[in-house]
Amino acid sequence: MAGDITCGSLLQKLQLIWDEVGEIEEDRDKVLYQLDQECLDVYKRKVDQATNSRDLLIQALDDSKIELARLLSALGEKAIARTPEKTTGTIKQQLASIAPTLEQLTKQKNERKREFVNVQSQIDQICGEIAGTIEVGEQVTTPQVNEDDLTLERLVDFRSQLQELEKEKSNRLEKVLEYVSMVHDLCTVLGMDFLSTVTEVHPSLDDSVGDNCKSISNDTLSKLDKTVATLHEDKKLRLSKLQELAGQLYDLWDLMDAPKEERRMFDHVTCNRSASVDEVTAPGSLALDLIEQAEVEVQRLDQLKYSKMKEIAFKKQTELEDIYAGAHIVIDTAAAHEKILALIEAGNIEPSELIADMDAQIAKAKEEALSRKDILDKVERWMSACEEESWLEDYNRDDNRYNSTRGAHLNLKRAEKARILVNKIPALVETLVAKTRAWEENRGLSFMYDGVPLLAMLDEYVMLRQEREEEKKRMREQKRYIEQQLNTDHEGPFGSRVSPNRPASSKKAIGPKLNGSVSNGTLNRRLSISGQQNGGGHGRSGGKDSKKDTAKIASPGNNAAAAAPVGVAATAKEDAASQVSVTDPVLSTP
Repeated sequence: MAGDITCGSLLQKLQLIWDEVGEIEEDRDKVLYQLDQECLDVYKRKVDQATNSRDLLIQALDDSKIELARLLSALGEKAIARTPEKTTGTIKQQLASIAPTLEQLTKQKNERKREFVNVQSQIDQICGEIAGTIEVGEQVTTPQVNEDDLTLERLVDFRSQLQELEKEKSNRLEKVLEYVSMVHDLCTVLGMDFLSTVTEVHPSLDDSVGDNCKSISNDTLSKLDKTVATLHEDKKLRLSKLQELAGQLYDLWDLMDAPKEERRMFDHVTCNRSASVDEVTAPGSLALDLIEQAEVEVQRLDQLKYSKMKEIAFKKQTELEDIYAGAHIVIDTAAAHEKILALIEAGNIEPSELIADMDAQIAKAKEEALSRKDILDKVERWMSACEEESWLEDYNRDDNRYNSTRGAHLNLKRAEKARILVNKIPALVETLVAKTRAWEENRGLSFMYDGVPLLAMLDEYVMLRQEREEEKKRMREQKRYIEQQLNTDHEGPFGSRVSPNRPASSKKAIGPKLNGSVSNGTLNRRLSISGQQNGGGHGRSGGKDSKKDTAKIASPGNNAAAAAPVGVAATAKEDAASQVSVTDPVLSTP
């Protein structure tokens, strides 16, 4: 059998063949030598093959150990025990012991590498979206991963970086949406096309695109910020223009007394007259066509104003005259009307300039009236006190003032208040003189009251009051002398005398004569100069105030409260003691 053939049996068979053939020893030795060499070569080849196989196994073992060390280093896995360099097992046994660990680490490395690729891809995606090099949703190229550093610590760092970028992306997206909302609101107010405005910044900002697909790049945010700033500035400028037009409309309406129906047609323009920029939110409230509509209306009213210039100018002049009349300043109204009429008919001045000039005059007149107000208030108090003084004199001359007639207690109460007021006249006049002089020194002008210097009026009043006091003193002396004469001439048969108050004719004869011829007439002539100077229609103040003063003097003034019985008795006693002044002259109101 083939299994029983050996080298010895073959050599024996060869010897038998050589014997049969008769081969010589030399040939036999040569063949045997060749056989030995051939066997030796076969062994050598086998040994070389075995050696090479062993070297390859050793190399594989070394490579496995190196790969194991590299994987352990890359993964940072320190918990897995490394294979010792020397072991009692064969090379194949050592390879077999390393192979499972190596296979596990290789699998873990591939999984870790995929995680790194995923995280780094997302990081690159977000960084590209922020930088604007990658559009939202566009796939990025697979990043190169450093396979020598796949540790969990590095993966955690990448994930932390990814979380920060995702947070920044979320914040940017929120800011983009906020900007888009602001652009929408501003475009709505300004009457602009929102879609074209926002897509001009970036096409992804259209409402049809999902929020997660909108651009969040630095360039987009910068353009949105500039767009919002531009729209906001346009809003401010348009609101300012609209408010200016609204103010012009109001001025023109007021000048021409425009009806409410006409004004209501532009409520959508004037409703934001005093609004701030942030308060204007109504759609189309600042649209260009709205502003153009207001401009056209202003131009129309401006042209219409020319035709109504005369009426407007005279209305302003009337307002100016009323201010001066209220301040008791005399102006030449006829000359002013003639000047206005001449300017309008000549056409040498623009209507707006004429109105502006008259407005300036009105403002100056108001300022002048304000500076005179304090003094004029005191003049009114002085005149009112003088009226009360005149009424009190008439009341004291009334012999029936204590009769139980209707309203007698009211007149008695008024008399009490009038006496208090009359006692304050000297101090009031002194204060008025001081204030008037201070006003004149400050302005370098004379304070005129209805065309008459107020200080002259006050000086005249003080002089007349002194004359009146002297006249009253003289009358008291005269009356005392008459009483003495009456007591002497009319003594009764039993030594009694007749009361000087019995004959009423003596008081009636003296009172009217003195009152009519001495003080009252003189004061009226001296303090009515303003009324005489302002006659003829050249001044408005004198005529009005003359009627006013006449009405004041004629008024009975029966508005005082009812007096108590005790007050009535006290006042009656005081009146009885003052019978000597029944015929005193009356000082009339200036």
